[in-house]
Amino acid sequence: MRKDFGLIIVDKPVGPTSHHVVNLVRRGTGIRKVGHAGTLDPRASGVLVLCLGSATRLSEYLSTSRKRYEAVVRFGTSTKTFDSDGEIVRRTDTSPTVEQVQAILPKFRGEIQQVPPPFSAIKIQGQKAYELARRGEDVELEPRTVHIHELKIVSYQPPDLSLSVDCSAGTYIRSLAHELGEVLESGAHLAALRRTRAGPFSLRDAVPLPRLEVGFVTDKWEQHMRPASDALPDLPMVEVDGETLDLIRNGHRIPAEPGTTGMAKAIGPDGDLVALLEVVNGDNEYQPRKVFLG
Repeated sequence: MRKDFGLIIVDKPVGPTSHHVVNLVRRGTGIRKVGHAGTLDPRASGVLVLCLGSATRLSEYLSTSRKRYEAVVRFGTSTKTFDSDGEIVRRTDTSPTVEQVQAILPKFRGEIQQVPPPFSAIKIQGQKAYELARRGEDVELEPRTVHIHELKIVSYQPPDLSLSVDCSAGTYIRSLAHELGEVLESGAHLAALRRTRAGPFSLRDAVPLPRLEVGFVTDKWEQHMRPASDALPDLPMVEVDGETLDLIRNGHRIPAEPGTTGMAKAIGPDGDLVALLEVVNGDNEYQPRKVFLG
């Protein structure tokens, strides 16, 4: 029986949109329900987590997980889009010293307020910001709280600064690049971006898109499918079968060990994710919160 429930971790190349990759996987697998857990801009490459079948219901957990990036910030020019695609709005042709860069990086570590780029998918009164910006309308987005856990220099060959960034979901690396240029008064934009980790998945877990496409042609794409339970490696596992499995299927509670708290993942006899469970306060029972069985 063909598997239609799980995850495919793709190493997206520069060029295609995340939506294009989703459509490609829909066609290649024949599975109608495919979604991604956190978009990548066309100019960005790296880890794109795809959820297939009922695993799309896990995207809310994956899309809010931490991300890690390798970014190239180019000093000397600022653009409308904060990346290389946009019209240049300021040119200084100057670059800061590495000492100047090191001195201001602490301002961008930890919990910070960040204004998203005007050319982003954030909605303003039902319309995406980039649609308004393309029409020439002024776009003013509210600052949002993000957390940059790690921000360090990998290399610096002016005007290009390579950074390693570990950050919360919702962090815009384009905005980070732009703000660095503003604070250093040189102007800057994001010249390149590669996502090296999304939640529990790194580039080591990802299949290059061309290899996945070969799998579609040879009908061997299933070797790249991962169990849905891999999305939540930190949750405790509860093995279920028989009557307990039937109870979960029908949305009924099952016993929990005394003193157990929080969430757990129920794993069936075949090793697949059956449900997400949550302990009901004081009852020593698990309540199914998301059931992945028909």
